[in-house]
Amino acid sequence: MQQLQRDTSLAGAMLLGLGSIIGTGAFVSIGFGYDLAGEYLLYALLLAAFVALCNGLSSAQLAAVHPVSGGTYEYGYEFLNHDLGFIAGWFFVCAKSASAAAAALGSAWLLNHYLQWPPLYVTLLAIVLLLLITVLVLAGLKRSNQVNAVLVSCAILSLLLFAGWAWQQPQAIAPELSRAPTELSDVFAAAALLFVAYTGYGRIATMGEEIREPRRNIPRAIVATMIVVTLLYALIGVTLVKLAPLTIGGDFILTKLMPAGIYHDLVMIGALLAMLGVTLNLMLGVSRVVLAMARRNDLPQGWASLNVGQTSAPAATIVTATVMMLIAAFGGIKLAWTFSAFTVLIYYSITNLAALRVKPEQRFIAKFWSVLGLIGCLGLAFMVDVNTIFVGSLLLITGLVWHRYRRSQHR
Repeated sequence: MQQLQRDTSLAGAMLLGLGSIIGTGAFVSIGFGYDLAGEYLLYALLLAAFVALCNGLSSAQLAAVHPVSGGTYEYGYEFLNHDLGFIAGWFFVCAKSASAAAAALGSAWLLNHYLQWPPLYVTLLAIVLLLLITVLVLAGLKRSNQVNAVLVSCAILSLLLFAGWAWQQPQAIAPELSRAPTELSDVFAAAALLFVAYTGYGRIATMGEEIREPRRNIPRAIVATMIVVTLLYALIGVTLVKLAPLTIGGDFILTKLMPAGIYHDLVMIGALLAMLGVTLNLMLGVSRVVLAMARRNDLPQGWASLNVGQTSAPAATIVTATVMMLIAAFGGIKLAWTFSAFTVLIYYSITNLAALRVKPEQRFIAKFWSVLGLIGCLGLAFMVDVNTIFVGSLLLITGLVWHRYRRSQHR
């Protein structure tokens, strides 16, 4: 079986994680979380961070002992059973394709703020952006990482610029004058949506086949990424609670709060570049899971082909991009994000289950962390909207029927 080249260093692996997180996480998810948790946003952020940390440790444990492309899809097959492995891959592809489509729509919306085209053209613009990113991914991971480094740097600088501007502003309207008191269930629901904002570290594991010294670099990259992102999100969360009236929320809350001017434009540009970075990293990650699923015949085997230099997977990338374009054409940002929250929480539940099966002599984290991660994921998964849970359950059944059919045909 052909293997992808190991061209990514520790720094490159961290950039993969940061590029997948900082974007929709900072500019979209925090706004949705603020809608629900209000002045308790920081508590929801910290709860989501703790659950994500447990999952990150489980992912690092698994990636260190089984460093191949595919992430939890491969771990499910290796440590659990074929059904759970398939569910992980199936949910990952669906959820992250939706997230990538949401990020592309977000990029198009931000760009159209200046172009002022009719709403129909925003969708077409998102599809064009996805096409351009597809070309970049087909050029290989090394070229993608170079672009990703620029996008991540711009995104972080724009968030720091927003925080610096916000702390010079007057105090916001008192929370009790803005809306009814926040319920505990709202904080948990916010944490479920915010959890997705942390899960970009999974891209590091899904691309384990392309990272140099994976047993050493993957765990370090995941933990370092989690630390950087948690500190950055905490800064933005505290800033929002100080600045924003609780009647303002939703996607792109940072840009909604800033008046027109140079600072607003710089943050808008940073948000745009961050969204493009998320789309790029998600396309890389999802295409690698599609590649892994095709290798196992869970998807058509022709999608497992690599290019001549073994630096990209053209068929898997094109299939991934096509799915993302279809979702962008018919979906919306908030719907895609909520759906992604439920499916990703189930995905990481399987991650923690698989981590519990690693042999004692291969472990470097205690099982305790994986147990906490499993409880946290399942608990938060059922705090999202009931309709989303219903649709996710139907998707699960559909996927299992397809999986069993492919296995019977293969036999």
